[in-house]
Amino acid sequence: MQLHELVTSKTATRKRVGRGPGSGKGKNCGRGQNGAKSRSGYKQKRGYEGGQNPLNRRLPKFGFTSPNKEIFQLINLQNLEDSPAVETGSHLDKSKLKALGLIKKEDKPVKLLGKGKLSKKIKIEVDTASANAAEAVKKAGGEVIKIA
Repeated sequence: MQLHELVTSKTATRKRVGRGPGSGKGKNCGRGQNGAKSRSGYKQKRGYEGGQNPLNRRLPKFGFTSPNKEIFQLINLQNLEDSPAVETGSHLDKSKLKALGLIKKEDKPVKLLGKGKLSKKIKIEVDTASANAAEAVKKAGGEVIKIA
């Protein structure tokens, strides 16, 4: 099938229902005899199984979601290394990280991760940092300052 062989929906005719027994969709218009589905305005709730206990109620609940879970904005060492705006000897806080496009929001906590290598000597203020990341920054001659 090619694009030029497709038929537009404007020219395609739809089956007209309720136009006599000869049409193939007469009398009950393909809706069957009785019941909610045969009537106008019928709407079924999502997951409804005709009175049978639905799947979402048959399956057991499991797991736990902590209401106090903190979601960090992550920065890898490689991001700092690759960014041309981050220079040796620079001091980075949340406002500068946001300006550089490394984080999206200043009010959310930031975590520094140790993926990649860092050769620039920088001071960076973050909420938390992995042991690998803190060690790599120290090795490069920089400093990780933990806020809070």
